[in-house]
Amino acid sequence: MKQNYKFIISYDGTRYHGWEKKPDLEMTIQGKLEGVLNRMIGAEGTGEVNLIGAGRTDAGVHARAMTASAVLDTHLSEAEIQSYMNTYLPEDISVNEVKVCSDRFHARYNAIGKTYRYTCWYGDGKPVFDRKYVTVLDREPNVDMMRKAAELLIGEHDFRSFCGNSKMKKSTVRVLDTINIEKNGNYIRFYFHGNGFLQNMVRILTGTLLEVGYGNISPEKIQDILKACDRKKAGPTARPEGLCMMKVDY
Repeated sequence: MKQNYKFIISYDGTRYHGWEKKPDLEMTIQGKLEGVLNRMIGAEGTGEVNLIGAGRTDAGVHARAMTASAVLDTHLSEAEIQSYMNTYLPEDISVNEVKVCSDRFHARYNAIGKTYRYTCWYGDGKPVFDRKYVTVLDREPNVDMMRKAAELLIGEHDFRSFCGNSKMKKSTVRVLDTINIEKNGNYIRFYFHGNGFLQNMVRILTGTLLEVGYGNISPEKIQDILKACDRKKAGPTARPEGLCMMKVDY
């Protein structure tokens, strides 16, 4: 029986070329998930599974709670689907929840907000046990200056200067509700919540805020960067390993 299902998925993106399935790449999160689902329904269902993710995380980026949806032709229960998937998925991908949902539910189009976390670490030693999930800084940035700059990014803006796709034809206007920057010991964590994010947007925002923290960009310059709508005016794209999708709102 065909039904629409909602999935909550966690993954360590270290080994993968991002979420999106690509014909010439075996190691993608979407590809691994669809491969297991296609095997699961192979004996009793027909047609290839199309798993829709709430977003397309980059290569090396992680997720605590990626939401996805797919129509499956199966008589297995929600618990049986979850058990099957976790049995055959690699150890760095976990399906945490499977629920039957409305036929109209679409993991990407129905999303109204997303939360991302970017984690940095600095110090004399090394973050041995967190090394795959943090970006190591060579010096400590000024958190107060970064918070001051972050305030100027809050609200509805054209974030074209913070988009990694220079050929983007669709609107680059987005709403950033909050940017929280927390310091705890050697860790600095950036939390971004908004109604949607452009390609590499969180990583470029982070890279730009770090430049403010290092004194290379003044906080007030953020307004000029936004108005420029020019990627070259913003800071560098922060490394992928520090980024994690935390939650999707519906």
